[in-house]
Amino acid sequence: MNPSSNLFLIGPMGAGKSTVGHKLAARFGLRFIDLDHEIEAATGASVNLIFEVEGETAFREREAQLLDAASQLQGILLATGGGAVLRTENAQCLKQRGFVLYLETDVDVQLERLRRDTKRPLLRAPNPREKLLQLAEQRNPIYQSVCDAAWKTGNGSAKTAAESLVILLRRSWRQIVPESITQTLTQTARFANRLVPVAAEAERVEQQPESREAIN
Repeated sequence: MNPSSNLFLIGPMGAGKSTVGHKLAARFGLRFIDLDHEIEAATGASVNLIFEVEGETAFREREAQLLDAASQLQGILLATGGGAVLRTENAQCLKQRGFVLYLETDVDVQLERLRRDTKRPLLRAPNPREKLLQLAEQRNPIYQSVCDAAWKTGNGSAKTAAESLVILLRRSWRQIVPESITQTLTQTARFANRLVPVAAEAERVEQQPESREAIN
């Protein structure tokens, strides 16, 4: 959406959404929100554990609830997870509630940036390169269809990338500055009451072997 008070970053893992997002938020006076970090704060568990205990489908449900809540705020920069755009309702929330910037990157750049990253459940595949290529083939067209602007990241520094993006955004994004930002993420959607903490869910599953079999 343009004009808008919000800036939403989409793109694959390793594109620099969080690193560059922090710098862009500071430059444009926005509150920075990392969607994966907010999911972990709400559930008391890492993204890895959520995938392990509940599976990807359940994680995507939590992600959709929190994305809906966050995107209703004003004056934010939201860094989304790589798969957040897969759900149609998520894509619609992003397109209707903020200016969507797609950070593109090559698989080789991803592999270089993520080679020591052990926190990405989708990279546990035997062949990470093949997995990233599959994800790119599936997701890149969706990123393109959702975004208002796109910019390709490379091997340069986050500072250099942010400076280039500031120029791009000043040319293409008509930023609306809210009169006041008083709402918090919890107040907006009360999502903490809707999301069962994963640690508690894991304990419940341990006590009910038949339920664990259903999850597996």
